[in-house]
Amino acid sequence: MAGRVLVVDDEREIRELCRVNLEFEGFEVLEAANGEEALRVVQSKHPDLVFLDLMMPGMDGWDVLHAMKEDDATAHIPVILLTAKTGEADQMRGWQEGILEYVSKPFNPLSLAEWASRALQPRDPEDETERRRRILEQLRLIQELRQNR
Repeated sequence: MAGRVLVVDDEREIRELCRVNLEFEGFEVLEAANGEEALRVVQSKHPDLVFLDLMMPGMDGWDVLHAMKEDDATAHIPVILLTAKTGEADQMRGWQEGILEYVSKPFNPLSLAEWASRALQPRDPEDETERRRRILEQLRLIQELRQNR
């Protein structure tokens, strides 16, 4: 088994697309259709990785991410955002809140297993902090360039 992955999205078709592609590559896939369900699954099933949508009714992905990172039992679980939100402000917020990757919809479903495999490999915390810092700096520069047009 490659690892246990939770896919959180309010769209059944997206969850199914992710599940089929990840299971084909040997991952165990859990699903949640909303934020409340996602937190219950995270706390009870302890996935190795979470693919998280941001725009969901009720408890959105930001609330889920924040709750996960605030809880010592779940703060270590890597989170990859899968979202239609592509603005720099949303990307910056995600990186500041400790995500591992920011993936814009539409995405290539064949890349899911690659993202998941990479996410489950050991990482040096200092390298990850530096990577986030560089990404945030790039996003700030892009934001400044757009504002100065």
